[in-house]
Amino acid sequence: MPTIQIVSVVGSAVPATLRAQGLLACWYLVRNGEPVGGPVTSRHMAQAMADRLEADVLTA
Repeated sequence: MPTIQIVSVVGSAVPATLRAQGLLACWYLVRNGEPVGGPVTSRHMAQAMADRLEADVLTA
C-alpha cells in the first residue's frame, strides 16, 4: 500500500500567492510521486491531512 509522504518546499518553489503573504516555505502531500494535497502552510496541518487521507484508504 502506498504511503503518503510530506514534502516541504522553500523559496521560489513556494507558490506566488503564499510568497505574497510572506511565507517562505510550504508543504505538499505526495503519494507515488503525485501530489495529493497542498500546498499547506504548516507541517502540523500537512500531518493532519496525511493522517486523514491514510485513514480513508484503510477504511475504504
